[in-house]
Amino acid sequence: MAGHTIMLEQSSTADVDRIWAVLTDLTSAPDVLSGVTRIEVLTPGPYAVGTTWRETRSMMGRTETQEMTVETVEPPHRTVIVATASGVHYTTEFTVRAVGGGSVIRMEFTGEQADAGLASKVAWALFGRLGAMITKRVMAADLRDIAAAAEAT
Repeated sequence: MAGHTIMLEQSSTADVDRIWAVLTDLTSAPDVLSGVTRIEVLTPGPYAVGTTWRETRSMMGRTETQEMTVETVEPPHRTVIVATASGVHYTTEFTVRAVGGGSVIRMEFTGEQADAGLASKVAWALFGRLGAMITKRVMAADLRDIAAAAEAT
């Protein structure tokens, strides 16, 4: 399997519980995350294992929608979200830990191409790094947006 992993951290003056509340409030995501234009929650109830939603983002002049599912929830410190699109399996893990009077949010993103043919592997090798650079910028913006929203309340 070909893949890429990106890990970023963001410090915040907000406490762990406030970060967790912003991170798991799916209906507010379009107001919090500057790259998200729409969220359609597909499962009823609170944020939990199995919660599924469609997230629409604008990136580089294009709009793309991904269906995401919560795989792990360990409130208020860890959640793992998975998605599969165009033959690539994506895993995003958020961890939140207390540091001093605030917290640190860690986001680890992995994209793995499963069972790809030769042409797909070559394309992944050529364009995967560009995609990883774009993803890293999006992740950094998401982390800044989450921290800012948590600090504002």
